[in-house]
Amino acid sequence: MSDLQEKKMLPSVVLETDRLLLRAFIEDDIDDVLATCSDPELQKWIPIPAPDTPYTRKDAEEWCREVSPGIRTRGEGQQWAATEAGGGRLVGAIGLMRVNWAAMNAELGYWTSPWARNRGYMTEAVVAVSRWALDQGFRRIEIKAATANTPSRRIPERTGYSFEGVERSAMPGHGGTRHDLAVYSLLPSDPRP
Repeated sequence: MSDLQEKKMLPSVVLETDRLLLRAFIEDDIDDVLATCSDPELQKWIPIPAPDTPYTRKDAEEWCREVSPGIRTRGEGQQWAATEAGGGRLVGAIGLMRVNWAAMNAELGYWTSPWARNRGYMTEAVVAVSRWALDQGFRRIEIKAATANTPSRRIPERTGYSFEGVERSAMPGHGGTRHDLAVYSLLPSDPRP
């Protein structure tokens, strides 16, 4: 059993890439979180805070102050604010979630701010978090994306994840819709992203 499995909590770490700093969410992120999570394109694919519920400033405050740090302290995973290196603006969020400590499996999820889309930021963040998670001893990392969300699906395809199939009607959406989810995985034996 690894130290992580015993503690059932990921260490609080900052990750750096060529263009990004991945760090904990802070008060200064609240406005950008609100703007991003209220974006119709994001709301089309991710039912946050819940289907058919508008995203409010209170939701953004709770995310930055309580929910995001609580995910780590409860042993459920870890969330990072992806920001431009050198003190730049929030470009998105990325996190390990639904950690299964016994199996050392986790799901990797992400969203990108409207002003940062189509610039390769989230691909860079996925590579950094995937490498870090494998270095921590995870045996399987999954990414799930709505089958019709082509930009989100391109990220695991570009970063060495293997497509495994589709979970039918797996995620509720706004307006009473449900999304099929494409499932991708990365194992320690796979080529590193």
